[in-house]
Amino acid sequence: MCIAVFIWQADSRYSLVLLLNRDEYHNRPTKAVHWWEGGDQIVGGKDEVGGGTWLASSTNGKLAFLTNVLELHTNPQAKTRGDLPVRFLQSTKNPMEFAKELVNEGNEYNGFNLILADIETKKMVYITNRPKGEPMAIQEVQPGIHVLSNAKLNSPWPKAQRLKLNFKKMLEVYRVNDENICVREMIEKLMRDTTRAEKSKLPRICSTDWELGLSSIFVQVDTQLGCYGTRSTTALTIEVGGKVSFYELYLDNNLWKEQIVNYWIEKLQIQ
Repeated sequence: MCIAVFIWQADSRYSLVLLLNRDEYHNRPTKAVHWWEGGDQIVGGKDEVGGGTWLASSTNGKLAFLTNVLELHTNPQAKTRGDLPVRFLQSTKNPMEFAKELVNEGNEYNGFNLILADIETKKMVYITNRPKGEPMAIQEVQPGIHVLSNAKLNSPWPKAQRLKLNFKKMLEVYRVNDENICVREMIEKLMRDTTRAEKSKLPRICSTDWELGLSSIFVQVDTQLGCYGTRSTTALTIEVGGKVSFYELYLDNNLWKEQIVNYWIEKLQIQ
């Protein structure tokens, strides 16, 4: 399902600070964050079943990530949503141009929320193809703190509201103390939260048991198809001067491992 919280163009030191939990079946083949083959200079994780990604960025300053929309019924024949971030990163289009290109393709995918950003031009766009049957929604994301779970951007689901509030509090502590952001600390305090919502506050789209299992920030649910839940957490920070740090905590053969990929956005790099 995934959940993400981020601050966009509202911090004097960072263009973007993003935390994202990826929820998926633990037995689904996946590659951890790495530089992709080819000449596109893309870094991100890869779903080895569909071939796409949930979060990736590139050295030209483009970034894309997505979450699924919680739905009772999905189409098994639909196109893989993970292709959308890859298509954007490989294109020459800006976020709004690419979003408008997708307008006529919405019904070809199961429900998704997609964020596209260009760090150089300071433009970020949000796209969703739900509610089903309605025109695809496109909006420019304004500077500030935002949270994205499995409904529309900034929907007031309990875990989304809690994550947004605590993320804001931690950022304020770093700012007041004039400290650099510690992504490991943020992940431990914010993204490992297993608190579930009260049943009365669930969205009532699917079964109560399923929604209850998904109602925590860090998810772990036993199903007939195996364990489903949070299998990686990514912290992506982009400094105003163009330095990008892509930190990932991920499951590998039931062991949690970590790695960091650092690079510079070529057009913003301060000499």
